[in-house]
Amino acid sequence: MKPYKYPEPLQDIERAINPWAQHTAETGAAGLDEKVAEIRALLAEKLAELRALPEDPALRAAEPDDLDAIRALRPDGERRYWTELPEATYRDRLAGAWLGRCAGNGLGAIVELWEIDKMEAWAEYLGEAFLPADYWSGAERPNDLQYQTSPRAAFTRSKMDGVPADDDLIYTQLGMLILEDYGPDFTVDDVGAAWVKYLPFSYVTAAFANLQKGLPALEAADVDNPTSFWIGASIRADPWGYAVAGYPELAAELSWRNAYGSNRRNGIYGGMYFASVIAAAFALGDPMAALEAGLNEIPADCVLARELRWALDVAGDIKDYREARMAADVRYAGMHPVHTINNAALTVWGLAIGGDDFSKVIGETVAMGLDNDCTAATAGSIFGAAYGLGAIPAHWTRNYNNKVYSYIIGIESFGLDDMIDRYTSLARNVLAGD
Repeated sequence: MKPYKYPEPLQDIERAINPWAQHTAETGAAGLDEKVAEIRALLAEKLAELRALPEDPALRAAEPDDLDAIRALRPDGERRYWTELPEATYRDRLAGAWLGRCAGNGLGAIVELWEIDKMEAWAEYLGEAFLPADYWSGAERPNDLQYQTSPRAAFTRSKMDGVPADDDLIYTQLGMLILEDYGPDFTVDDVGAAWVKYLPFSYVTAAFANLQKGLPALEAADVDNPTSFWIGASIRADPWGYAVAGYPELAAELSWRNAYGSNRRNGIYGGMYFASVIAAAFALGDPMAALEAGLNEIPADCVLARELRWALDVAGDIKDYREARMAADVRYAGMHPVHTINNAALTVWGLAIGGDDFSKVIGETVAMGLDNDCTAATAGSIFGAAYGLGAIPAHWTRNYNNKVYSYIIGIESFGLDDMIDRYTSLARNVLAGD
């Protein structure tokens, strides 16, 4: 059963109105401005009515935004695996998680949101295999800057010198700064303040714009924000899993505080889920077991939980990226390509198909399309947290040269080893109760 029944898309309204308005102008017809103003007012009126339609009360009760209410609806399960930090194990798995995230993102960044056939055609044009087993040898529009910072060519294997900047990595950097600036008791308002302080721009557009206007972070997700169920919190989940490794309940709580300023309902739960999965992966050493464990930290009957259980149930029947994408397209027809739910299912299947082969995990996940730099980054992070750095083939990290670029205000780059040291210090202190 599909999770949502979407209406037919309304893009045809705009396509019909604008050409006819232009055509009418070219005929010299009188009254055009008044008629366009009338249409505009009518659309605004109907949009207001659309936004005011009442929610399904039963579904709303199953999908609260408040942390205590979310926790009351969780299934029973293990909340904490580690009470102290096994430092050598942690550092190896942290390095695997962080560099695995960088690699998954780096492979997907220059084909983000591409359809399968376009990626296959690009691989054929470059003369290389598809599935990708290494970074692409060439980038479309190589001189364009990704996030106003790194040229797209910097994501290719011959041009890479350090990890290029991307929003999927910026928030892992920013999460570390939030923990350092405010401590593990940081608030939703602290997250909002950090965004305004450190980010020159954000593609979590509505919430960020509201913060810049001075709206309190606790309210920023509720104003003119139809994307609050999308993937934003999921791509910001990793810092909390890294900082409280082995403690999925607290990882989910920290992710909730991070998510609340931009997301609601399943958008929040996506961040909580993946933060707890990553935290569990450090202790369990098994990505699939961690994916199961993460379900313990979100409401049992929310749509995301139901869809994750379905994705896990059918994972053994999905053999490759084509089958994965077909399953997602059928079940999630009409869902936006950067939604939390469809991308979460693809992340699950990438890990299931790839097993203990890192290259296959991120290659299959990227090949599925949708928001594939995000999904591959998350899959790479979970894989690395479970298996450690030694399970990641060296060719994925050989050109990192101990630096990851940043567009955080005032910071051009971070040392990869410095970030591992800093996260280790944070994890040590949190697990010690400091």
